[in-house]
Amino acid sequence: MNTILEYQGILENEIQKISFPKEPANLYDPLTYFLTLGGKRTRPTLAMLGANLFGEPGIKALNAAIAVELFHNFTLIHDDIMDDAPLRRGMQTVHEKWDTNVGILSGDGLFVVAYQYLAKHDVDVLPRLLEIFSKTALEVCEGQQMDMDFETRDDVSIDEYIEMIRLKTSVLLGAALEMGATIAKASKEDAQHIYDFGMNIGLAFQIQDDILDLYADPDKFGKQVGGDVIANKKTYLQLSAYQHANEVTHGTLKSLETETDLVEKVSQVRSIFDEIGVREMAEQKKDEFYQNALTAMEKINVPATNKENLLGLAKMLMSREV
Repeated sequence: MNTILEYQGILENEIQKISFPKEPANLYDPLTYFLTLGGKRTRPTLAMLGANLFGEPGIKALNAAIAVELFHNFTLIHDDIMDDAPLRRGMQTVHEKWDTNVGILSGDGLFVVAYQYLAKHDVDVLPRLLEIFSKTALEVCEGQQMDMDFETRDDVSIDEYIEMIRLKTSVLLGAALEMGATIAKASKEDAQHIYDFGMNIGLAFQIQDDILDLYADPDKFGKQVGGDVIANKKTYLQLSAYQHANEVTHGTLKSLETETDLVEKVSQVRSIFDEIGVREMAEQKKDEFYQNALTAMEKINVPATNKENLLGLAKMLMSREV
């Protein structure tokens, strides 16, 4: 059984070997550039681990894994345009290095190439793989639209937020695992269980991300602590604070959204969060999703040793500090 690091290494080598036509250069050069920026390759690794879980070599799911990674990178190129982000992994974003039109079109091209890789799988599993992949791609778009809509709304509920992060982030983790399971000919029930495992891990991961943004050790975090607060971003912490604040505290939080002293803004908001106890609320919700994931894994009918890689990865994601 390959380790997670071995699968990540295999994926990295394969992704770096992807070659695109030379012309038109403004379509294909950005794709070569973006794929060299690296990344953890966690999502595509899940497709290989999903196959491995059900007794097949992870390499059998390699093309599905590459499709997942290419799709993920397509979303990043377009997200950077929507966010007007200048940097991605410390390097210029595609739309900054070229222009917005190039970013849109090259991102679209990468989405098509993702389908080309997926289509390399055997005909007996391909219809289901296409069904999973297409459904997930549309859900990710729905989640992104919800996230953008939230920017201009003051009435976002916690349930709506959970649904947004489920669509924007979590479904791709579940889909990657389910595709691996499909390639390994897992039962319909087990394929659903591994999807549920991935989706719940994704939800727990995103709430952990919300927590770390404000409460991480600055020396380990690698980026500005409190970035979500500075941007008035709707997170599980912020929404919980508004839901549980009394009238006076609610007004204080609202007024802090326009505070120009950013250090003071982060400090005061964190103090209010601490007073309300929203970090504890977020930790509890994160643990709830993590336990849901473990319950789903328990239901899968394979030897316990087959589950070790995925359970180890889940544990690592939940204990991360960056």
